[in-house]
Amino acid sequence: MITSITTRDARYPIGSGHGSDAIHKDPVYSYAVTELHDDSGLTGTGLAFTLGEGNDLVCRAAEFYASRLKGRDIEEIMADFGNLQHEMADEQQFRWLGPHKGVVHLALSSVTNACWDLWAKKRGLPLWKLLLDLTPEQVVATLDLSYLEDELTSAQAVSLLRNEASSRGSRMKVLKDGYPGYDTSVGWFNYSDEQVRENCKKAMAAGFTAMKLKVGAKDAERDIRRAHIVREVAGPEARVMVDANQQWTLPQALDVCSKLSAITPFWIEEPTHPDDVLAHRTLADAIAPVKLALGEHVPNRVIFKNYLQTGCAGFIQVDAVRVAGVSEFLAVSLLSRKFGIPVVPHVGDMGQLHQHLVLFNHIGMGHEALFLEHIPHLREHFVHPVRVEGGVYHTPEEPGSGCDLK
Repeated sequence: MITSITTRDARYPIGSGHGSDAIHKDPVYSYAVTELHDDSGLTGTGLAFTLGEGNDLVCRAAEFYASRLKGRDIEEIMADFGNLQHEMADEQQFRWLGPHKGVVHLALSSVTNACWDLWAKKRGLPLWKLLLDLTPEQVVATLDLSYLEDELTSAQAVSLLRNEASSRGSRMKVLKDGYPGYDTSVGWFNYSDEQVRENCKKAMAAGFTAMKLKVGAKDAERDIRRAHIVREVAGPEARVMVDANQQWTLPQALDVCSKLSAITPFWIEEPTHPDDVLAHRTLADAIAPVKLALGEHVPNRVIFKNYLQTGCAGFIQVDAVRVAGVSEFLAVSLLSRKFGIPVVPHVGDMGQLHQHLVLFNHIGMGHEALFLEHIPHLREHFVHPVRVEGGVYHTPEEPGSGCDLK
């Protein structure tokens, strides 16, 4: 039984240009932390990710949601978590502040993730193993699929999971081999050209065969020059991605993306405003076969549904510390699987959690094991930091979701 609840505002200035992009020039990597303490001595830790200011507001909202869990058993909570999450997301006064976005949704993410962590610890399993051990019906019972029924009903979600069960064995190899990673830290926006060049060399030496560059400069020629540096160092076989972090208007995106096509990017990420689905549709048509990737700032399953319906998303980057936690992440993953679109989560220095989720995506849902973003700047703050060696994430074995902070 959950006996007490605490929240914590954890902020980590990283400096030196790390984490910088075209919009966020000096980020403070921060977590709104929810801790659920139960009568067996276990603590479930859940995180939502922010960039500093406002993190305290997320913590206050998380405390409001988490208070509803006190005195309840985690097994009972998770047996019908989809309905509970729906009720919390639709709490009449807090809903007005969203709905399903912003501070209140980030708070729900933190609380949801704490529930999943406590559940996995209670069963003595790493989160990926807990997910694989659940029946399709049990997985779907943890999801709120409201507003998705026109594309994905509960029965269809169960059927999708059940259909993939027979071929799981062929995908278990990833647990031994590790899940491929890609390096985002080669090309932060504030790094000099020479830093970018040297970081690319280091990434290749470390075993990475995919890397990402931040773009979105006022002078587009800077973006083009730096993109060519990455392609030159990485070579023609490497996967090179570019990320504008929503900086461009649609006319700007149409112009710069056409020029960036010369480096054959694997994707162009967040080219314009994340709410403008139709602008992405126009851009995707114009730059094909180059694909768009999006999700870092897409706050909920409904907007992801719209992106999938319009066919403009080549890669879905749903983030379990921005949407309503693990449960909404899984709902979006299932929806993406139905549409045949790969899921490559945005990490925000939370490979800790996503390393579990991509294993379930691959083994349990049949998603391709493409790769997972790697950002190392907060690694030292975790009790069980991710192990990324030879360009791959090694399978975590500790009970829980890996979110415990020192």
